[in-house]
Amino acid sequence: MTQYIALLRGINVGGHKKFLKSEQLEMLAQMGFANAQVYLHTGNWIFSTSTSAQDVSATIVRAIQKKFGWEVPVLVFTTSEIEDIFNNCPFSEDVREKSYFTLLAEVPRKESIDRLQTLSYTGEEFHVTKTCVYFYPEEGAGKAKLNNNIFENKLKVVATSRNYKTMAKLIEIGTK
Repeated sequence: MTQYIALLRGINVGGHKKFLKSEQLEMLAQMGFANAQVYLHTGNWIFSTSTSAQDVSATIVRAIQKKFGWEVPVLVFTTSEIEDIFNNCPFSEDVREKSYFTLLAEVPRKESIDRLQTLSYTGEEFHVTKTCVYFYPEEGAGKAKLNNNIFENKLKVVATSRNYKTMAKLIEIGTK
């Protein structure tokens, strides 16, 4: 069995798409995933299954659609993939701990990356890779001009963002 981390985009944010943690755990159990855990309530699922990541994602999307009627993007990574993304953050340690990881559902096209690279805002730094946009907003995410929606729109790929602490905790849970 493979240990996965599924990241659901846009649930329980700003009072939208309410999906209680208890309901998330119940759904994981109904889908038959082993060792299922939910970190926080914002769609961070850790579990084991012998199913492929692509099939896991499709299964979760269908289950949420059936229960709530919502279209929710779900990005699924192995724990080791998340660990690699986390460990390859290009920022120095002090900046890294205040950074965000915008995980990408697919590799963006070069033209899209080039378009994104033209954006520049004072106090905001980002680095794009095949799987992640590493983002550091000096004044905090709430005041930043760049965000998940901009990265997603410019790169033309589905994306979801997590902060340093969440990424570290997901790795900790996923490697137990």
